[in-house]
Amino acid sequence: MSRIRSERTGYEKKIFRELRKQGVYFRTHYRRVIGKPDIALPQKHKAVFLHSDFWHGWRLPIWEHILPSDIWKNKLQKNRIRDRKVRTELRRQGWDVMILWEHSFRKDPIGSVSRIVRFLKGVQ
Repeated sequence: MSRIRSERTGYEKKIFRELRKQGVYFRTHYRRVIGKPDIALPQKHKAVFLHSDFWHGWRLPIWEHILPSDIWKNKLQKNRIRDRKVRTELRRQGWDVMILWEHSFRKDPIGSVSRIVRFLKGVQ
């Protein structure tokens, strides 16, 4: 467990690098708002969360039966609940929130980065 990173993961580093190549300036792990968004533009109230498939429970209901213990099920369910509360609270505070899942990035890295750029620049 000590080797598991919550910040500066390989997935995040790749995205940060590509965004910087495209000239996008942003704050990483912005601590002044709830949830510490992985990518934030505080002036525009935009936040992007880069969710890993396992830790944030992508498709958890489908594969939770194969987890080795109830401890893991509870941990991942609490993570999902916390993620929902954070999104709701940020939106209540006037922030636009985007979630990018790890599997989406692995499937289409260029398209994923393009979606983030369009979101941050306000082009939908």
